[in-house]
Amino acid sequence: MRNIIKSSVTKNKIPVIRIVFMSCIRLIVAGMLLLSCTEGGRVWIAPAPEGEALSRDFEMTVNGCPAPVYTARVAPVERELRDKAMDDKANSALYYDMASFACFEMEGRVEVRVTYREDIHTVKVLPSADSICARVSGRTATFMMNRPRYLTVEVNGDMFHSLHLFADAPETDIPDRNSPDVIFFEPGIHEISHLEVGDSQTLYISPGAIVRVVIDPQEPFSISGYSGLKNYAPAIRLKGKNIRVCGRGILDATGCTTHAREMITVSPGSKNIRIEGVVIRDSPAWTVPVTGSDGVRIKNLKLIGYRANSDGIDICGSTRVEVADCFFRTHDDLVVVKTQTGMPPASDIHVHGCVLWNQCAHALSLGAELRQDVSRVVFEDCDVIHDVGREWTLRIYHSDKATISHIRFENIRIEQSVRLISLWIDRGYYSRDAERGYIHDITFRNIHVTGGEPLTVELQGYDEEHTVNAVMFDNVTRYGKPLTREIVKMNEFVENISFK
Repeated sequence: MRNIIKSSVTKNKIPVIRIVFMSCIRLIVAGMLLLSCTEGGRVWIAPAPEGEALSRDFEMTVNGCPAPVYTARVAPVERELRDKAMDDKANSALYYDMASFACFEMEGRVEVRVTYREDIHTVKVLPSADSICARVSGRTATFMMNRPRYLTVEVNGDMFHSLHLFADAPETDIPDRNSPDVIFFEPGIHEISHLEVGDSQTLYISPGAIVRVVIDPQEPFSISGYSGLKNYAPAIRLKGKNIRVCGRGILDATGCTTHAREMITVSPGSKNIRIEGVVIRDSPAWTVPVTGSDGVRIKNLKLIGYRANSDGIDICGSTRVEVADCFFRTHDDLVVVKTQTGMPPASDIHVHGCVLWNQCAHALSLGAELRQDVSRVVFEDCDVIHDVGREWTLRIYHSDKATISHIRFENIRIEQSVRLISLWIDRGYYSRDAERGYIHDITFRNIHVTGGEPLTVELQGYDEEHTVNAVMFDNVTRYGKPLTREIVKMNEFVENISFK
């Protein structure tokens, strides 16, 4: 495909020449692609590969340059169908609606122009905390962006068939495609069945590349516990030390059957792992499970999924894990911490700067599988733009024997929530231990809810020996009104609760 450079006219021609020169270097190194310059900012856009179907709902330009708008399957609008998609696991792939997304890189201040398939009466740009207002004219909405961020554009009150904008900073550390330790996907459409990435290797998915995950008819499989569905090896397995997955391309599993495979699996014993930048579309099972590993950083990842058990990030029995500046819209848990049988304890986990769209289960949570201790987990500075799930926005769901302690939920902005907070100890569907566990030293600080159902909070211990203990609510509000003890539903096995 022919590479194109575009530049708008500026009064100062010297910076334009320098920008074009820098872009030409990038064209050679990474297939990058389209350039637009204004006095305020620059933007790089990768054209869609030939054969990829684009959105019929939205068109878009950034600084006057067309940006391809892709499609992604998302959970159905109807609540009954969303629940059915979770419960009817064997047929989960049948229940969906369509959303759209676009990807670009930017520096400085850029103009975004979104054109809808019909006249625009109202437009909302989320998260609301970014305070972006759009001008509307006919079928077009226009607004400015002054930094890379992940935004959702909702037209005429339709939050389900929305447009997600994934604006990243320019890549500065593109690997050498000729290195023997680099697996390099050029712009275009590729197919993989299963890929192993080992010690000191880098997997790079270029802007404008779509890596489609397929099932090899000769590939061995096992039978999962869900209605006899076939379970294959993960699409990409990271196993070893000093491994990196990066790029601005798309990893897509639309062609896989439900529960067929995980997308990017961090295998037990792995250390110093980096996963960053890519878009993952339509995972048929857990998207990025991190199991028994140490020193894992997940940054600027964009996940859109709709099927049963398509969790976003599952941090299982791992330590020193950071999840930063990501976007998650999936049908099951978005970011969850677990410690299953045989795993080590989990600790020192930091989730921050993420934008969350919760379609069915939990937004930020621990559980249900908590069979080893979990401590020092922080969820902070996140925006929950929607939560239409049947579970809870912030939760510790404890049905086994571990001790869960020193957990903080802080500086979280929630624009919609059905059920806000739950700390829960009891027997449940996922219980494997005969004994129950403990929850103590939990902080909810600066949690602000601006929409959704009435404020709902539950604290439930199991018995006198297995309690929920030492919980602080510090500046938790809905519509500016503080959470009080009278609002919180508690049983007799809850101790030392404080409100500020």
